Amino acid sequence: MESAWSLISPCIPYLVSFLALFLLLEQISYLKKKQFLPGPKLVFPFIGNAISLVKNPTEFWEMQSSYAKSTPIGISANYIIGRYILYIYSTDLSHKIFANVRPDAFHLVGHPFGKKLFGKHNLIYMFGQKHKDLRRRIAPNFTSRALQTYTNIQQRIILNHLKSWCQKTGNESSGSIPLRILCRDMNLETSQTVFVGPYLSSVARERFNIDYNYFNVGLMKLPIDLPGFAFRNARLAVERLGETLAGCVEESEKKMKNGEEPSCLIDFWMQEHLRELSETSNNPFELTYKEIGGHLFDFLFASQDASTSSLLWAVAFLDSHPEVLERVREEVAKYWAPESDTMIAAEQLREMKYTEAVTREVVRIRAPATMVPHTAGVDFRLTENYVIPKGTIVFPSVFDSSFQGFTEPERFDPDRFMEERQEDRVYKKNFLAFGAGSHQCVGQRYAINHLMLFIAMFATLIDFERDRTDGCDEIAYVPTIVPKDDCRIFLSQRCSRFPSF
Repeated sequence: MESAWSLISPCIPYLVSFLALFLLLEQISYLKKKQFLPGPKLVFPFIGNAISLVKNPTEFWEMQSSYAKSTPIGISANYIIGRYILYIYSTDLSHKIFANVRPDAFHLVGHPFGKKLFGKHNLIYMFGQKHKDLRRRIAPNFTSRALQTYTNIQQRIILNHLKSWCQKTGNESSGSIPLRILCRDMNLETSQTVFVGPYLSSVARERFNIDYNYFNVGLMKLPIDLPGFAFRNARLAVERLGETLAGCVEESEKKMKNGEEPSCLIDFWMQEHLRELSETSNNPFELTYKEIGGHLFDFLFASQDASTSSLLWAVAFLDSHPEVLERVREEVAKYWAPESDTMIAAEQLREMKYTEAVTREVVRIRAPATMVPHTAGVDFRLTENYVIPKGTIVFPSVFDSSFQGFTEPERFDPDRFMEERQEDRVYKKNFLAFGAGSHQCVGQRYAINHLMLFIAMFATLIDFERDRTDGCDEIAYVPTIVPKDDCRIFLSQRCSRFPSF
């Protein structure tokens, strides 16, 4: 033992010196990249401010926003897990990021460590013509005909869950129930049924739900890709989910080859795919079942948590603005009566202008995914005085953009989206909840329809009241934003009977 120590002990001063030099160079590198930007003056070695981000993401991002607002340039800096990051408050600079998503500028990542989670061939990492071709082939999944098919599915599932919520609240001793998990489960069933319909068995759905929960938990944890850690569980869960969805794609293709009518999104995709194959003589745009399954997971991820966030905030704002709730109920009653046992038709939904305005205002004032992370593929001149260093993770804040430009932006005011005021057109550049540029959300009409249907049915069929506590409306990240109390409400059946369809 003494012999080993005698060999090691002379090296200790050199190791300490090397470590001190490394830490010094790390701080110098951070400060050199940061330059004059606001942000922490010193950062913890390697992990930076990752602990504060994981421990309290709301406070962390509010601080970054405050830093950015403190300077005319509208940017702030920080350091997380060995990566230099920039927070973009300025709407104009956010648009500059979105407009320069290409190999020699910015790369959309969706999550700071997204390639490990989603795979490098994911839709969000595509550029150029290949990306355009894929989006063109996805477009038929969101035609009026397809959307009508989806609205019928959405209404059946929403109705079933509203019934179960009423039963559940009767069994709760406190009388109130938190909606977040209930909305999440409703949305997961909706996404599964709309996207892959009959191709998921009950056993597969149960496994799917477990794996999706692993994925959600891993999103909010440190990116430690080792056995037993949440991030590893999330990555493996994504692989299993992709394989499950790939099997659904194969089954759908067989069904569409037999000439059957589409009943879900993958059916519309496969129908169009087979049509194109039959009409194209040269080499067509080909995707494997696994690749399409991966893209279906993209849709599910994009719609699932974002929709849950918006549904919860819709309930919260309708409760705190009874005059808005009353106007929604009056408008819906003009076009739909639960006693008729008929669904809300697509034409009727389009006529509900005020309900759509409420929907858009919910999305504006509480953008579900508050930021859209990108990485800088090269040194990029963002302003006259600042160049973003290559490798920087850049976070354009769509949340902050929603509070710029609009009249009294802190006020919940659906009328801003009505024809008389047209703030959605006047301040179009500030409404970034669905992104901008080449990666703008292709399914935004589907998302708006889903939230409209929920608002229309919930307001018509349910009486409700928030179980208010101190701080219940504060923002929590899970990973999209939700009310801190998970939107706990008292609810009861409002209509004489639930519709039957």
